[in-house]
Amino acid sequence: MVRVSPAQFLREVRQEMARVTWPSRKETLYTTASVLAMSAVAAIFFFLVDQIISYAIRLILGLGV
Repeated sequence: MVRVSPAQFLREVRQEMARVTWPSRKETLYTTASVLAMSAVAAIFFFLVDQIISYAIRLILGLGV
């Protein structure tokens, strides 16, 4: 294992950070909104599926509707 001094490590980190392409504010807001919207759609979908399955199980077992 190669030992790297803390100063060398920080220089390399700084070089790598300079190469990173950061998203713009608009891109960040758009992707955040997309993730939140898709999460809400998935939550609603799974809630509805859960309700349907619950209803079917209660109907099959005769526990009342």
